[in-house]
Amino acid sequence: MKYNAKIINLDNRVITFENEVRLEDILDQVKDELPYPVYLAKLDNAYRALTHVTEHDCSIEFLDMRNQEAWLVYQNALILIFIKAVHDLFGKKVLVTVNNSLNKGLYITSTHKFSKEDVEATKVRMRELVDQDIPIVKEHLTKEGARILARKQKLTEAAQLVESITNIDDIEIYSLEDELQIFYNLLVPSTGYVQIFDIDIYKNGLILRYPHPADPAHIAPYEEQELLYTAFSEATRWGQIMGVNFVCDLNERILYDDVAEMVLMQEALHEKRISDIADMIKEKKARVILICGPSSSGKTTFAKRLCVQLHVNGYKTLYMGTDDYYKELDERVYDENGEVDLESIRAIDTNLFMKNIRDLLDGKEVDLPHFDFNQTKKVYGTRITKISKETLIVIEGIHGMNDALTANIEEKEKFKIYISPFTPISIDHHNRISTTDARMLRRLVRDYKFRNSPAQRTIGMWPKVRASEDANIFPYNSKADVFFNSNCIYEYAVLKKYAEPLLKRIKREEPEYGEAQRMLAFLKYFDPIYDEYIIPNNSILREFIGGSVIVK
Repeated sequence: MKYNAKIINLDNRVITFENEVRLEDILDQVKDELPYPVYLAKLDNAYRALTHVTEHDCSIEFLDMRNQEAWLVYQNALILIFIKAVHDLFGKKVLVTVNNSLNKGLYITSTHKFSKEDVEATKVRMRELVDQDIPIVKEHLTKEGARILARKQKLTEAAQLVESITNIDDIEIYSLEDELQIFYNLLVPSTGYVQIFDIDIYKNGLILRYPHPADPAHIAPYEEQELLYTAFSEATRWGQIMGVNFVCDLNERILYDDVAEMVLMQEALHEKRISDIADMIKEKKARVILICGPSSSGKTTFAKRLCVQLHVNGYKTLYMGTDDYYKELDERVYDENGEVDLESIRAIDTNLFMKNIRDLLDGKEVDLPHFDFNQTKKVYGTRITKISKETLIVIEGIHGMNDALTANIEEKEKFKIYISPFTPISIDHHNRISTTDARMLRRLVRDYKFRNSPAQRTIGMWPKVRASEDANIFPYNSKADVFFNSNCIYEYAVLKKYAEPLLKRIKREEPEYGEAQRMLAFLKYFDPIYDEYIIPNNSILREFIGGSVIVK
Protein backbone atom coordinates (compact mmCIF):
# COMPACT_ATOMS: atom_id res chain seq x y z
CA MET A 1 0.00 0.00 0.00
CA LYS A 2 1.24 3.51 -0.82
CA TYR A 3 1.19 6.49 1.50
CA ASN A 4 1.82 10.20 0.97
CA ALA A 5 3.94 12.45 3.19
CA LYS A 6 3.44 16.19 2.68
CA ILE A 7 6.69 18.04 3.47
CA ILE A 8 5.66 21.42 4.87
CA ASN A 9 9.16 22.92 4.63
CA LEU A 10 9.26 22.33 0.88
CA ASP A 11 6.03 24.02 -0.21
CA ASN A 12 3.95 20.98 0.73
CA ARG A 13 5.79 18.67 -1.63
CA VAL A 14 4.43 15.13 -1.52
CA ILE A 15 6.74 12.16 -1.00
CA THR A 16 5.21 8.74 -1.69
CA PHE A 17 6.33 5.67 0.24
CA GLU A 18 5.24 2.08 0.60
CA ASN A 19 4.49 0.33 3.86
CA GLU A 20 6.14 1.78 6.96
CA VAL A 21 9.08 4.18 6.77
CA ARG A 22 11.40 5.94 9.20
CA LEU A 23 11.26 9.73 9.18
CA GLU A 24 15.04 9.68 8.79
CA ASP A 25 14.63 7.86 5.45
CA ILE A 26 12.21 10.51 4.21
CA LEU A 27 14.62 13.20 5.37
CA ASP A 28 17.42 11.61 3.31
CA GLN A 29 15.41 12.35 0.17
CA VAL A 30 15.11 16.09 0.84
CA LYS A 31 17.81 17.15 3.31
CA ASP A 32 20.02 18.74 0.64
CA GLU A 33 17.21 21.18 -0.13
CA LEU A 34 16.80 22.31 3.47
CA PRO A 35 18.85 25.29 4.75
CA TYR A 36 20.28 23.66 7.92
CA PRO A 37 20.79 20.20 9.41
CA VAL A 38 17.61 18.65 10.82
CA TYR A 39 17.40 17.11 14.31
CA LEU A 40 13.69 16.56 14.84
CA ALA A 41 10.40 16.28 12.99
CA LYS A 42 6.88 17.51 13.56
CA LEU A 43 4.57 14.75 12.38
CA ASP A 44 0.94 15.88 12.15
CA ASN A 45 1.76 18.59 14.73
CA ALA A 46 3.42 16.18 17.21
CA TYR A 47 7.18 16.20 17.87
CA ARG A 48 8.76 12.94 16.78
CA ALA A 49 12.34 11.67 16.77
CA LEU A 50 13.81 11.01 13.35
CA THR A 51 13.83 7.31 14.25
CA HIS A 52 10.02 7.34 14.40
CA VAL A 53 8.27 5.00 11.97
CA THR A 54 5.13 6.15 10.18
CA GLU A 55 2.69 4.09 8.13
CA HIS A 56 -0.06 6.48 7.15
CA ASP A 57 -0.66 9.63 5.13
CA CYS A 58 0.86 12.52 7.05
CA SER A 59 2.30 16.02 7.03
CA ILE A 60 5.90 16.46 8.14
CA GLU A 61 7.85 19.54 9.13
CA PHE A 62 11.56 18.92 9.52
CA LEU A 63 13.01 21.04 12.31
CA ASP A 64 16.49 22.49 12.52
CA MET A 65 18.10 24.35 15.38
CA ARG A 66 15.96 27.45 14.83
CA ASN A 67 13.18 25.51 16.54
CA GLN A 68 13.44 25.52 20.35
CA GLU A 69 12.66 21.82 20.74
CA ALA A 70 15.12 20.77 18.02
CA TRP A 71 17.74 22.92 19.74
CA LEU A 72 17.13 21.02 22.99
CA VAL A 73 17.38 17.70 21.14
CA TYR A 74 20.81 18.71 19.88
CA GLN A 75 21.91 19.75 23.38
CA ASN A 76 20.73 16.47 24.91
CA ALA A 77 22.65 14.42 22.35
CA LEU A 78 25.73 16.57 22.89
CA ILE A 79 25.50 16.02 26.66
CA LEU A 80 25.25 12.24 26.17
CA ILE A 81 28.32 12.24 23.90
CA PHE A 82 30.21 14.39 26.42
CA ILE A 83 29.35 12.05 29.31
CA LYS A 84 30.37 9.02 27.24
CA ALA A 85 33.73 10.62 26.36
CA VAL A 86 34.39 11.59 29.98
CA HIS A 87 33.58 8.09 31.22
CA ASP A 88 35.73 6.50 28.52
CA LEU A 89 38.70 8.63 29.52
CA PHE A 90 38.37 9.04 33.28
CA GLY A 91 36.14 6.21 34.44
CA LYS A 92 32.46 5.58 35.12
CA LYS A 93 32.65 6.97 38.65
CA VAL A 94 33.02 10.54 37.38
CA LEU A 95 29.76 12.45 37.98
CA VAL A 96 28.84 15.09 35.41
CA THR A 97 26.38 17.84 36.36
CA VAL A 98 24.78 20.13 33.78
CA ASN A 99 24.00 23.34 35.64
CA ASN A 100 22.62 26.09 33.41
CA SER A 101 23.05 28.13 30.25
CA LEU A 102 26.05 30.44 30.52
CA ASN A 103 28.39 32.33 28.19
CA LYS A 104 26.46 31.04 25.16
CA GLY A 105 26.94 27.43 26.25
CA LEU A 106 26.17 25.00 29.07
CA TYR A 107 28.01 25.36 32.37
CA ILE A 108 29.07 21.90 33.52
CA THR A 109 30.74 20.79 36.73
CA SER A 110 32.24 17.41 37.48
CA THR A 111 33.82 15.38 40.24
CA HIS A 112 36.85 15.20 37.94
CA LYS A 113 38.97 18.38 37.87
CA PHE A 114 39.75 19.04 34.22
CA SER A 115 43.17 20.25 33.09
CA LYS A 116 43.72 21.79 29.65
CA GLU A 117 45.08 18.43 28.53
CA ASP A 118 41.97 16.67 29.82
CA VAL A 119 39.75 19.07 27.89
CA GLU A 120 41.66 18.46 24.67
CA ALA A 121 41.51 14.70 25.18
CA THR A 122 37.76 14.93 25.79
CA LYS A 123 37.22 16.91 22.59
CA VAL A 124 39.27 14.38 20.63
CA ARG A 125 37.27 11.47 22.08
CA MET A 126 33.97 13.26 21.35
CA ARG A 127 35.06 13.86 17.76
CA GLU A 128 35.92 10.16 17.42
CA LEU A 129 32.44 9.23 18.64
CA VAL A 130 30.84 11.67 16.21
CA ASP A 131 32.92 10.51 13.25
CA GLN A 132 31.97 6.89 13.95
CA ASP A 133 28.28 7.85 13.65
CA ILE A 134 27.30 5.43 16.42
CA PRO A 135 23.54 4.80 16.88
CA ILE A 136 21.86 6.35 19.93
CA VAL A 137 19.33 3.73 20.94
CA LYS A 138 16.13 4.46 22.84
CA GLU A 139 14.38 1.84 24.91
CA HIS A 140 11.65 1.83 27.50
CA LEU A 141 12.11 0.55 31.03
CA THR A 142 9.54 0.05 33.73
CA LYS A 143 9.76 2.41 36.66
CA GLU A 144 11.40 -0.33 38.68
CA GLY A 145 13.88 -1.07 35.89
CA ALA A 146 14.72 2.62 35.58
CA ARG A 147 15.16 2.91 39.34
CA ILE A 148 17.55 -0.06 39.40
CA LEU A 149 19.54 1.39 36.50
CA ALA A 150 19.75 4.81 38.16
CA ARG A 151 20.98 3.22 41.41
CA LYS A 152 23.54 1.17 39.50
CA GLN A 153 24.77 4.31 37.71
CA LYS A 154 25.02 6.10 41.09
CA LEU A 155 22.39 8.59 39.89
CA THR A 156 20.74 8.98 43.29
CA GLU A 157 18.50 11.91 42.34
CA ALA A 158 17.25 10.17 39.18
CA ALA A 159 16.38 7.09 41.23
CA GLN A 160 14.55 9.19 43.82
CA LEU A 161 12.66 11.05 41.10
CA VAL A 162 11.49 7.80 39.50
CA GLU A 163 10.30 6.63 42.91
CA SER A 164 8.51 9.91 43.68
CA ILE A 165 6.32 10.20 40.57
CA THR A 166 3.06 8.31 40.45
CA ASN A 167 1.66 9.00 36.96
CA ILE A 168 4.37 7.35 34.83
CA ASP A 169 4.49 3.69 33.89
CA ASP A 170 7.76 3.61 31.98
CA ILE A 171 10.92 5.68 31.50
CA GLU A 172 12.90 6.31 28.32
CA ILE A 173 16.53 5.21 28.42
CA TYR A 174 19.13 6.18 25.83
CA SER A 175 22.25 4.15 25.22
CA LEU A 176 25.44 5.02 23.37
CA GLU A 177 27.38 1.76 23.27
CA ASP A 178 27.97 0.98 26.97
CA GLU A 179 26.76 4.41 28.18
CA LEU A 180 23.16 4.29 29.44
CA GLN A 181 21.44 7.44 30.65
CA ILE A 182 17.92 8.62 31.41
CA PHE A 183 16.79 11.59 29.31
CA TYR A 184 13.37 13.19 29.56
CA ASN A 185 13.39 14.45 26.00
CA LEU A 186 14.06 13.20 22.47
CA LEU A 187 17.52 12.68 20.97
CA VAL A 188 18.96 12.35 17.46
CA PRO A 189 19.36 8.89 15.87
CA SER A 190 23.16 8.78 16.01
CA THR A 191 26.27 10.66 17.07
CA GLY A 192 26.98 11.83 13.50
CA TYR A 193 24.24 14.45 13.82
CA VAL A 194 26.22 16.38 16.47
CA GLN A 195 28.93 17.95 14.37
CA ILE A 196 29.49 21.36 15.98
CA PHE A 197 30.78 21.76 19.55
CA ASP A 198 33.65 23.00 21.67
CA ILE A 199 34.71 22.97 25.34
CA ASP A 200 36.28 25.76 27.42
CA ILE A 201 37.48 25.71 31.03
CA TYR A 202 35.51 28.23 33.10
CA LYS A 203 35.59 28.92 36.86
CA ASN A 204 35.26 25.56 38.63
CA GLY A 205 33.88 23.77 35.61
CA LEU A 206 33.54 23.78 31.85
CA ILE A 207 31.49 25.53 29.17
CA LEU A 208 30.15 23.07 26.62
CA ARG A 209 29.58 25.21 23.54
CA TYR A 210 27.31 24.68 20.53
CA PRO A 211 25.36 26.68 17.90
CA HIS A 212 22.37 28.84 18.81
CA PRO A 213 19.12 29.35 16.86
CA ALA A 214 20.29 32.69 15.43
CA ASP A 215 23.14 30.94 13.58
CA PRO A 216 22.65 27.15 13.42
CA ALA A 217 25.80 26.58 11.38
CA HIS A 218 28.37 28.01 13.79
CA ILE A 219 29.25 27.96 17.48
CA ALA A 220 27.82 31.02 19.19
CA PRO A 221 30.47 33.67 19.95
CA TYR A 222 31.75 33.44 23.52
CA GLU A 223 30.11 36.00 25.78
CA GLU A 224 31.39 36.62 29.31
CA GLN A 225 28.39 36.65 31.67
CA GLU A 226 29.89 37.13 35.11
CA LEU A 227 26.69 38.57 36.58
CA LEU A 228 24.69 35.62 35.26
CA TYR A 229 27.18 33.20 36.79
CA THR A 230 26.80 35.02 40.11
CA ALA A 231 23.01 34.92 39.83
CA PHE A 232 22.95 31.18 39.19
CA SER A 233 25.44 30.62 42.01
CA GLU A 234 23.10 32.51 44.33
CA ALA A 235 20.15 30.45 43.05
CA THR A 236 22.09 27.27 43.82
CA ARG A 237 22.84 28.55 47.31
CA TRP A 238 19.16 29.31 47.85
CA GLY A 239 18.28 25.77 46.80
CA GLN A 240 20.82 24.38 49.25
CA ILE A 241 19.46 26.56 52.08
CA MET A 242 15.97 25.17 51.46
CA GLY A 243 17.22 21.62 50.86
CA VAL A 244 15.70 21.56 47.36
CA ASN A 245 18.29 20.91 44.65
CA PHE A 246 16.37 18.47 42.44
CA VAL A 247 12.75 17.81 41.54
CA CYS A 248 12.76 14.74 43.77
CA ASP A 249 13.57 16.99 46.75
CA LEU A 250 10.58 19.22 45.96
CA ASN A 251 8.29 16.23 45.50
CA GLU A 252 9.39 14.83 48.85
CA ARG A 253 8.55 18.12 50.61
CA ILE A 254 5.10 18.05 49.00
CA LEU A 255 4.55 14.37 49.80
CA TYR A 256 5.28 14.86 53.48
CA ASP A 257 3.34 18.16 53.70
CA ASP A 258 6.51 20.08 54.42
CA VAL A 259 5.83 23.01 52.08
CA ALA A 260 4.98 26.00 54.29
CA GLU A 261 8.49 26.54 55.67
CA MET A 262 9.98 26.25 52.17
CA VAL A 263 7.55 28.84 50.76
CA LEU A 264 8.17 31.29 53.60
CA MET A 265 11.92 30.82 53.34
CA GLN A 266 11.82 31.50 49.59
CA GLU A 267 9.83 34.68 50.15
CA ALA A 268 12.22 35.74 52.91
CA LEU A 269 15.18 35.26 50.55
CA HIS A 270 13.45 37.42 47.96
CA GLU A 271 12.67 40.13 50.51
CA LYS A 272 16.21 40.14 51.86
CA ARG A 273 17.62 40.43 48.35
CA ILE A 274 15.27 43.32 47.50
CA SER A 275 16.28 45.04 50.75
CA ASP A 276 19.96 44.56 49.88
CA ILE A 277 19.38 46.10 46.44
CA ALA A 278 17.63 49.09 48.04
CA ASP A 279 20.71 49.55 50.23
CA MET A 280 22.97 49.41 47.14
CA ILE A 281 20.89 52.14 45.51
CA LYS A 282 21.20 54.30 48.61
CA GLU A 283 24.96 53.76 48.73
CA LYS A 284 25.37 54.74 45.07
CA LYS A 285 23.08 57.78 45.54
CA ALA A 286 21.35 56.90 42.27
CA ARG A 287 18.13 58.73 41.39
CA VAL A 288 16.94 56.73 38.37
CA ILE A 289 16.27 53.01 38.89
CA LEU A 290 15.99 51.03 35.66
CA ILE A 291 14.37 47.58 35.84
CA CYS A 292 14.63 45.30 32.82
CA GLY A 293 13.89 41.64 32.17
CA PRO A 294 12.31 39.24 29.69
CA SER A 295 8.63 38.37 29.53
CA SER A 296 7.01 37.00 32.71
CA SER A 297 9.98 37.74 34.95
CA GLY A 298 7.80 39.42 37.58
CA LYS A 299 9.05 42.94 36.87
CA THR A 300 5.93 44.71 38.14
CA THR A 301 5.79 42.96 41.52
CA PHE A 302 9.52 43.33 41.99
CA ALA A 303 9.42 47.05 41.14
CA LYS A 304 6.60 47.74 43.61
CA ARG A 305 8.31 45.75 46.38
CA LEU A 306 11.55 47.61 45.71
CA CYS A 307 9.65 50.88 46.07
CA VAL A 308 8.52 49.75 49.53
CA GLN A 309 12.12 49.01 50.56
CA LEU A 310 13.25 52.37 49.19
CA HIS A 311 10.57 54.02 51.33
CA VAL A 312 12.00 52.18 54.33
CA ASN A 313 15.35 53.75 53.42
CA GLY A 314 13.79 57.21 53.58
CA TYR A 315 13.05 57.86 49.91
CA LYS A 316 9.92 58.71 48.00
CA THR A 317 9.44 57.01 44.64
CA LEU A 318 7.83 57.81 41.31
CA TYR A 319 6.94 54.66 39.38
CA MET A 320 6.98 54.86 35.59
CA GLY A 321 6.65 52.45 32.66
CA THR A 322 8.05 52.91 29.19
CA ASP A 323 4.78 51.69 27.59
CA ASP A 324 3.37 55.20 28.02
CA TYR A 325 5.97 56.46 25.57
CA TYR A 326 5.00 54.41 22.54
CA LYS A 327 5.02 56.41 19.34
CA GLU A 328 1.60 57.44 18.07
CA LEU A 329 -0.15 56.06 15.00
CA ASP A 330 1.41 58.41 12.46
CA GLU A 331 4.92 57.82 13.91
CA ARG A 332 4.86 54.05 14.20
CA VAL A 333 7.58 51.89 12.74
CA TYR A 334 7.30 48.43 11.21
CA ASP A 335 9.36 45.27 11.40
CA GLU A 336 10.79 43.20 8.54
CA ASN A 337 7.43 41.41 8.13
CA GLY A 338 5.51 44.65 7.71
CA GLU A 339 3.89 44.36 11.14
CA VAL A 340 3.74 47.16 13.68
CA ASP A 341 6.93 47.09 15.76
CA LEU A 342 6.08 47.39 19.46
CA GLU A 343 9.20 45.59 20.67
CA SER A 344 12.31 47.47 19.55
CA ILE A 345 13.61 50.73 20.96
CA ARG A 346 12.42 52.36 17.71
CA ALA A 347 8.84 52.02 18.95
CA ILE A 348 9.55 54.32 21.91
CA ASP A 349 9.55 58.13 21.78
CA THR A 350 12.97 58.26 23.40
CA ASN A 351 13.36 62.02 22.94
CA LEU A 352 10.21 62.75 24.95
CA PHE A 353 11.13 60.15 27.53
CA MET A 354 14.61 61.57 28.11
CA LYS A 355 13.28 65.14 28.28
CA ASN A 356 10.63 64.17 30.84
CA ILE A 357 13.13 62.32 33.05
CA ARG A 358 15.70 65.14 32.86
CA ASP A 359 13.09 67.78 33.67
CA LEU A 360 11.85 65.76 36.65
CA LEU A 361 15.39 65.38 38.01
CA ASP A 362 15.90 69.12 37.59
CA GLY A 363 12.85 69.86 39.72
CA LYS A 364 10.56 70.97 36.90
CA GLU A 365 6.86 70.21 36.65
CA VAL A 366 6.16 67.65 33.93
CA ASP A 367 2.94 66.58 32.20
CA LEU A 368 3.58 62.83 32.00
CA PRO A 369 1.70 61.04 29.21
CA HIS A 370 -0.56 58.03 29.51
CA PHE A 371 -0.71 55.91 26.36
CA ASP A 372 -4.27 54.99 25.36
CA PHE A 373 -3.99 51.81 23.29
CA ASN A 374 -7.58 52.08 22.11
CA GLN A 375 -6.95 55.50 20.59
CA THR A 376 -3.29 54.71 19.74
CA LYS A 377 -2.19 58.03 21.19
CA LYS A 378 -0.73 59.66 24.27
CA VAL A 379 -3.15 61.36 26.63
CA TYR A 380 -2.00 64.35 28.65
CA GLY A 381 -3.29 66.32 31.60
CA THR A 382 -3.87 63.46 34.05
CA ARG A 383 -0.34 63.06 35.49
CA ILE A 384 1.12 66.51 36.01
CA THR A 385 4.04 65.72 38.29
CA LYS A 386 6.90 67.40 40.14
CA ILE A 387 9.33 65.56 42.40
CA SER A 388 11.68 66.51 45.22
CA LYS A 389 15.35 65.62 45.53
CA GLU A 390 14.35 62.81 47.90
CA THR A 391 12.29 61.12 45.17
CA LEU A 392 13.72 58.29 43.12
CA ILE A 393 12.33 57.51 39.68
CA VAL A 394 11.69 53.78 39.29
CA ILE A 395 11.34 52.79 35.62
CA GLU A 396 10.22 49.36 34.46
CA GLY A 397 10.45 48.29 30.82
CA ILE A 398 12.18 45.95 28.41
CA HIS A 399 14.59 48.66 27.24
CA GLY A 400 15.85 49.66 30.67
CA MET A 401 19.44 48.60 29.91
CA ASN A 402 19.54 50.27 26.48
CA ASP A 403 21.53 53.50 26.78
CA ALA A 404 19.39 55.04 24.03
CA LEU A 405 16.60 55.33 26.62
CA THR A 406 18.62 57.37 29.12
CA ALA A 407 21.50 58.81 27.08
CA ASN A 408 21.14 62.26 28.70
CA ILE A 409 21.43 60.93 32.25
CA GLU A 410 24.85 60.43 33.83
CA GLU A 411 25.77 56.87 34.78
CA LYS A 412 26.27 57.88 38.42
CA GLU A 413 22.58 58.82 38.56
CA LYS A 414 21.41 55.42 37.26
CA PHE A 415 21.07 52.03 38.92
CA LYS A 416 20.26 49.13 36.57
CA ILE A 417 18.57 45.91 37.66
CA TYR A 418 18.09 42.83 35.48
CA ILE A 419 15.40 40.41 36.63
CA SER A 420 14.67 36.85 35.50
CA PRO A 421 13.64 33.54 37.13
CA PHE A 422 16.93 31.63 37.36
CA THR A 423 15.88 28.08 38.13
CA PRO A 424 17.89 26.56 41.02
CA ILE A 425 16.59 23.00 40.70
CA SER A 426 17.17 20.35 38.03
CA ILE A 427 15.35 17.15 37.13
CA ASP A 428 18.61 15.32 37.80
CA HIS A 429 22.33 15.84 37.24
CA HIS A 430 22.19 16.11 33.47
CA ASN A 431 18.57 17.07 32.81
CA ARG A 432 18.27 20.75 33.63
CA ILE A 433 15.16 22.95 33.72
CA SER A 434 15.18 25.80 31.23
CA THR A 435 14.52 29.33 32.48
CA THR A 436 12.65 29.90 29.22
CA ASP A 437 10.18 27.11 30.07
CA ALA A 438 9.63 28.62 33.51
CA ARG A 439 8.70 31.95 31.97
CA MET A 440 6.41 30.44 29.36
CA LEU A 441 4.50 28.53 32.04
CA ARG A 442 4.02 31.74 34.00
CA ARG A 443 2.82 33.62 30.94
CA LEU A 444 0.53 30.80 29.84
CA VAL A 445 -1.27 30.84 33.20
CA ARG A 446 -1.40 34.64 33.47
CA ASP A 447 -2.62 35.16 29.90
CA TYR A 448 -5.52 32.77 30.44
CA LYS A 449 -6.52 34.03 33.90
CA PHE A 450 -6.22 37.77 33.35
CA ARG A 451 -6.11 38.44 29.60
CA ASN A 452 -8.70 35.96 28.37
CA SER A 453 -6.06 34.49 26.08
CA PRO A 454 -5.99 30.74 25.41
CA ALA A 455 -2.85 28.64 25.71
CA GLN A 456 -2.75 28.27 21.93
CA ARG A 457 -2.19 32.01 21.51
CA THR A 458 0.53 32.17 24.17
CA ILE A 459 2.40 29.22 22.64
CA GLY A 460 1.94 30.56 19.12
CA MET A 461 3.35 33.97 20.07
CA TRP A 462 6.25 32.62 22.10
CA PRO A 463 8.81 32.30 19.26
CA LYS A 464 8.22 35.96 18.38
CA VAL A 465 8.51 36.94 22.05
CA ARG A 466 11.79 35.05 22.31
CA ALA A 467 13.15 36.65 19.14
CA SER A 468 12.34 40.08 20.57
CA GLU A 469 14.13 39.21 23.82
CA ASP A 470 17.20 38.05 21.91
CA ALA A 471 17.27 41.35 20.03
CA ASN A 472 16.16 43.86 22.66
CA ILE A 473 16.90 42.51 26.14
CA PHE A 474 19.60 39.86 26.40
CA PRO A 475 22.33 41.85 24.57
CA TYR A 476 22.13 44.54 27.24
CA ASN A 477 21.91 42.55 30.49
CA SER A 478 25.67 42.82 31.04
CA LYS A 479 25.13 46.53 31.70
CA ALA A 480 23.18 45.75 34.89
CA ASP A 481 24.51 46.71 38.29
CA VAL A 482 22.80 43.69 39.80
CA PHE A 483 20.73 40.65 38.82
CA PHE A 484 17.59 39.66 40.73
CA ASN A 485 16.41 36.05 40.66
CA SER A 486 12.59 36.07 40.66
CA ASN A 487 12.22 32.28 40.65
CA CYS A 488 10.11 30.70 43.37
CA ILE A 489 11.60 27.27 43.93
CA TYR A 490 8.15 25.76 44.45
CA GLU A 491 6.43 27.47 41.50
CA TYR A 492 6.32 24.54 39.06
CA ALA A 493 4.28 22.55 41.55
CA VAL A 494 1.83 25.46 41.84
CA LEU A 495 1.66 26.36 38.14
CA LYS A 496 1.12 22.71 37.19
CA LYS A 497 -2.52 22.58 38.29
CA TYR A 498 -3.32 25.69 36.23
CA ALA A 499 -1.28 24.87 33.15
CA GLU A 500 -2.08 21.17 32.66
CA PRO A 501 -5.81 21.59 31.86
CA LEU A 502 -5.01 24.40 29.40
CA LEU A 503 -2.37 22.35 27.62
CA LYS A 504 -4.56 19.24 27.48
CA ARG A 505 -7.26 21.20 25.63
CA ILE A 506 -4.96 21.70 22.65
CA LYS A 507 -5.98 19.21 19.99
CA ARG A 508 -3.77 17.20 17.64
CA GLU A 509 -4.90 19.21 14.61
CA GLU A 510 -3.69 22.48 16.14
CA PRO A 511 -0.13 23.66 15.36
CA GLU A 512 0.60 24.26 19.06
CA TYR A 513 -0.04 20.60 19.92
CA GLY A 514 3.61 19.52 19.84
CA GLU A 515 4.76 22.23 22.23
CA ALA A 516 1.79 21.53 24.52
CA GLN A 517 2.73 17.85 24.68
CA ARG A 518 6.35 18.73 25.42
CA MET A 519 5.30 20.93 28.34
CA LEU A 520 2.93 18.26 29.65
CA ALA A 521 5.75 15.69 29.52
CA PHE A 522 7.91 18.09 31.53
CA LEU A 523 5.22 18.86 34.13
CA LYS A 524 4.49 15.19 34.88
CA TYR A 525 7.65 14.97 36.99
CA PHE A 526 6.27 17.50 39.50
CA ASP A 527 3.80 16.67 42.22
CA PRO A 528 1.26 19.53 42.49
CA ILE A 529 0.75 21.94 45.36
CA TYR A 530 -2.99 22.56 45.67
CA ASP A 531 -3.17 24.72 48.81
CA GLU A 532 -2.12 28.29 48.04
CA TYR A 533 -2.98 29.93 51.35
CA ILE A 534 0.67 29.65 52.36
CA ILE A 535 1.81 31.84 49.42
CA PRO A 536 1.99 35.48 50.64
CA ASN A 537 -0.17 37.97 48.76
CA ASN A 538 2.85 40.05 47.76
CA SER A 539 4.72 37.07 46.28
CA ILE A 540 6.03 37.42 42.74
CA LEU A 541 4.16 34.21 41.90
CA ARG A 542 0.88 35.96 42.75
CA GLU A 543 1.39 38.16 39.70
CA PHE A 544 0.66 35.06 37.60
CA ILE A 545 -1.81 33.00 39.62
CA GLY A 546 -3.81 35.84 41.19
CA GLY A 547 -4.42 37.07 44.71
CA SER A 548 -1.74 39.76 44.59
CA VAL A 549 -2.08 42.93 46.62
CA ILE A 550 0.46 44.53 44.29
CA VAL A 551 -0.70 43.66 40.76
CA LYS A 552 -4.43 44.21 40.40
